[in-house]
Amino acid sequence: MTAITAAVRSLGGDFPAEAFGRTYRLWPQVSDFSDLFTWNDLNEIIARHRLEPPRLRLFNDGAQVPQHTYTHPVVTKRHTVWHRIEPGNLHHQLNEGASLVLDSVDTLHRRVERFAEALERHLRTDVQVNLYASWTSKEGFGLHFDDHDVVVVQLEGAKRWKIHEPTRIDPLRIDVEAPEPPESEPVAEIILRAGDMLYLPRGWWHAVAATEGRSLHLTCGLKPTTGADLLSWLAGQLRASAAVRANLPHLASREEQVAYLAALLKEFTAALHEGVIEEFLCARGAMDPGRPMPSLPFIGAIPADERLHVRLTTSGAWYEVDGEGRPVMNAGGRQWTFAAPALAVVKHLAEGRTASIGELAVASSLSVGQVAALITELVAADVAAVSRRR
Repeated sequence: MTAITAAVRSLGGDFPAEAFGRTYRLWPQVSDFSDLFTWNDLNEIIARHRLEPPRLRLFNDGAQVPQHTYTHPVVTKRHTVWHRIEPGNLHHQLNEGASLVLDSVDTLHRRVERFAEALERHLRTDVQVNLYASWTSKEGFGLHFDDHDVVVVQLEGAKRWKIHEPTRIDPLRIDVEAPEPPESEPVAEIILRAGDMLYLPRGWWHAVAATEGRSLHLTCGLKPTTGADLLSWLAGQLRASAAVRANLPHLASREEQVAYLAALLKEFTAALHEGVIEEFLCARGAMDPGRPMPSLPFIGAIPADERLHVRLTTSGAWYEVDGEGRPVMNAGGRQWTFAAPALAVVKHLAEGRTASIGELAVASSLSVGQVAALITELVAADVAAVSRRR
């Protein structure tokens, strides 16, 4: 079992019903996460990418370390300016107790991206993975809360998490009030060790510091899906109703206004029918642009080459089978109805697997050319990518 599979399985079982969005949960020794992301990976990314703040930043005792203390400006021949990391000064700041944060590492590293995609398919939400590295027991950020749920995997070392209950339930990024800091003692103090995994809902206060020596961990931020999101989507769906599209009767009699509100209430109540949550999630997944990736050098039709590998680049894709046994696939704002033999291809891709065109042809009893033609449609819609495996 891979580390990614083990992590996703831990988020199954009784977790969705008992903990998700409700309380923290610790899973000790889920897997060996050390190969998911390494120090060499971090060195390569810092050396080869222009990581302007806030993409890469340092924090010490809750304050952001000024960029000029570990970078120097570089003026290109096209007169643009960027800031190159100076390794010696970076090392100095980290040795002085700074913590290093690298945002959206899933867009820079394929294994971490696969982890994010697996979480997105399992939890049906967008995921951004940030990296945290520290070398001392100083708290980089102090006591704080996040406006999104997090799944944390400890890659190396150990960190002490002091966890407090929320002072405002389910805070939002754009909210009507800010939570007050907790006055009580922590409800839990957890040592997260290499191989452990932690889930923390949004709004739960926490302070984090390495116990001793260096620490490396990934924090997967889960974009919350709220009742406000559902209502916003319903507002769009209800535009099909004449009562919703009608002018507000603000100049009419009280009786007419009461009648109009009753009509709106009837429409709204009918829209909140059993199953509307699943409809909303499917609709949102079908519109999710995912993580588009080009398929160079193929800029037109995908060739009928059984050695080419293909994968979907959107984790929100879903499909159903119509009355004639044909798979109807929804992804990236588009819908396709394929012939019945293509069901095996659609199922394989929608489960997040990467497969060769030859493997898909065998699984579906379609010819290599037919599979290539199907993949061509998906690539043209930016929901799939093709590559040569070395």
